[in-house]
Amino acid sequence: MPANAYMPRNKGFPDALVAQALDDALAAGSGVPVLAISGLQGSGKSTLAAQVVALAEQRGLRAAALSIDDFYLTRSDRQRLARQVHPLLLTRGPPGTHDLPLAHATLDAIAARQPVALPRFDKLADERVARSDWPQVHGPLDLLVFEGWFLGTPAQPEADLQAPLNALERDADADGRWRQWCNQALAAHYPALWQRCDRLWFLQPPDFAVVPRWRWQQEQNLQAAQPERSSMSRAQLERFVQYYERVSRQALRTLPGLADRIITLDEQRQVVTPPA
Repeated sequence: MPANAYMPRNKGFPDALVAQALDDALAAGSGVPVLAISGLQGSGKSTLAAQVVALAEQRGLRAAALSIDDFYLTRSDRQRLARQVHPLLLTRGPPGTHDLPLAHATLDAIAARQPVALPRFDKLADERVARSDWPQVHGPLDLLVFEGWFLGTPAQPEADLQAPLNALERDADADGRWRQWCNQALAAHYPALWQRCDRLWFLQPPDFAVVPRWRWQQEQNLQAAQPERSSMSRAQLERFVQYYERVSRQALRTLPGLADRIITLDEQRQVVTPPA
């Protein structure tokens, strides 16, 4: 399991649920099925993805996991956006800060059963890992698990963007230009990526209020895995989460009606809806 995969308190999701996720994906009927796992920050997406991949391999299948985070734009690309569009685009995360051509090219290679290098992003360095260090997939895959904090989320109506949602938007995006640009990117460029997912599972938290605490625990895990490197302070993280709040709340509103399966979590990330 990747070192940076966040582990829920129970050290993983129930075996029956993992098996259902794998079986659901394999039943999709496509050449290389793509199981999308969507969930807000710290909800356990990486953990569930790793468990599904491990179970697939136990069954003799070739599987791999990717995250939407693996496709963040490089820092130089985000610096360019910050200069040309809005300073807040320097910070990774919101729609518009992903390299979607790279995502599509990677998924194209996987669908064609071609050898492919899987992109990786170093969150502590806030930079894409050098291509020479990307893990290689040499043979055809039987399954791809694609996880991310807003997979499948649609854009908001323009009217919903008028009022600032938090201190970040009020202080740094008073005219709404940043949030409008991100929302337009979500409307125009991400649906084509969502359509490549054969199944969409949503890890649903009680509400957005748990996300800062979950994300802080995730940050501590990252730091513990690499203690020689610096990470965000609690204050920095509280501000960082505000970049994600608008789209996170949109995910909470919309994904329960869009996902193929909803997994409800309590405040401790325990599954409260038993496997059907």
